[in-house]
Amino acid sequence: MRATIEPGNISGSIAAPPSKSMTQRAYAAALLHNGTTIVHNTGNSKDELAALEVIRQLGATIISRTDSKVAIKSAGVNPIDDHIGCGESGLAARLFTPIAALSDKAISIEGHGSLLNRPMDMFGKVLPALQVQLKNKNVHLPFTVHGPMRATSLTLDASDGSQFLSGLLFALSSCAKEAITIDVTELSSKPYIDMTLEMLEHFGKPISHRDYKEFYIDPARFVHEDVVEVNIEADWSSAAYFLVAGAIAGSVTVRNINIDSAQADKAILSVLQNAGANVLINGNSITVNKAPLKAFEFDATNCPDLFPILSILASCCNGESYIYGVHRLFHKESNRAESISELLQNFDVPYSMEDDAFCITGVRQLQGTVIDAYNDHRIVMAAAIGAPKAGSRVDINGVEAVNKSYPAFFDDLVLCGGNCKFT
Repeated sequence: MRATIEPGNISGSIAAPPSKSMTQRAYAAALLHNGTTIVHNTGNSKDELAALEVIRQLGATIISRTDSKVAIKSAGVNPIDDHIGCGESGLAARLFTPIAALSDKAISIEGHGSLLNRPMDMFGKVLPALQVQLKNKNVHLPFTVHGPMRATSLTLDASDGSQFLSGLLFALSSCAKEAITIDVTELSSKPYIDMTLEMLEHFGKPISHRDYKEFYIDPARFVHEDVVEVNIEADWSSAAYFLVAGAIAGSVTVRNINIDSAQADKAILSVLQNAGANVLINGNSITVNKAPLKAFEFDATNCPDLFPILSILASCCNGESYIYGVHRLFHKESNRAESISELLQNFDVPYSMEDDAFCITGVRQLQGTVIDAYNDHRIVMAAAIGAPKAGSRVDINGVEAVNKSYPAFFDDLVLCGGNCKFT
């Protein structure tokens, strides 16, 4: 599907969608919880639906489900299938593979699309030490795990990101019979580990750590409740697009956002403030108004999902902005170092890559163009937010990719005055 977006002012108010990262973690915790879990404010993105199907395949029962509430009953991992399908979700694959390995049955870990190209070699480095067999072992999906996992202290290199560590924390907190320690080196995306730890603690499984280098799992500290209720926060990553829209093209209010959230992408707030945006915080609502913007520097290593929209923000700032952490961009839904480069080229924005950073020189007006979204939801959304600042219309191909994380994105853009047509 193609979206055609005309230049114009953006003004309006939206409610940010639920955090898919938090929802997937809630579903993992619900699967491992011996009892009932009620999850409020759930979303319907492809990644969230994939995670819900995974826990069903691993033995959870979906008691009831509406557009915003799911009730789940489980007695732990008890697979009803010999495979789980993770869709295109890297988080689902890395989160649920260790959890699937709790079973004494062989489980094939499968996916499709861009997920088949994302590296999964970390499993072969750690799972055998936990007495988990890997069959058809590949650097990429699909492969098979065969447990049951045996909890023991171990060392983990987390330089490729936090998702695999999150999966291990969920799995080991479920099977550990005595206190164990996970020694971690080179951890990036620490805020995502905070999100995992918050979810586990909410389910009565507190895990302590020493400066994210040693994690202590002690079942003696765990408590159990028959029924657990979880309220999913709004997603800062999705909110970031409309906050930037307000800063560069008008005035936007994003409602129902948790200012005290542990989400990594909350960093967009400080970036906007440092760039000179007019940011107003009123309880759980944030309003950003257009203002003269200045260049900024920001290290996105811990929040690489912000890179595409930060690139659009930098394109509209006066001067040269530096966004660090390019090494985190290569294994996403697209190679985002390439797709962001093409996005900037098409908008006729000067840029260079140097010392693990994008250096982006702001321009007065973006150029009307045609953009290939690379089947990447974040490239679609970044292009759509930049389009109103162009001198003429912008065509974006493959806009259905937003269904991966934010199905209502274009509805919200139109609600804020975006002039969009679809063919």
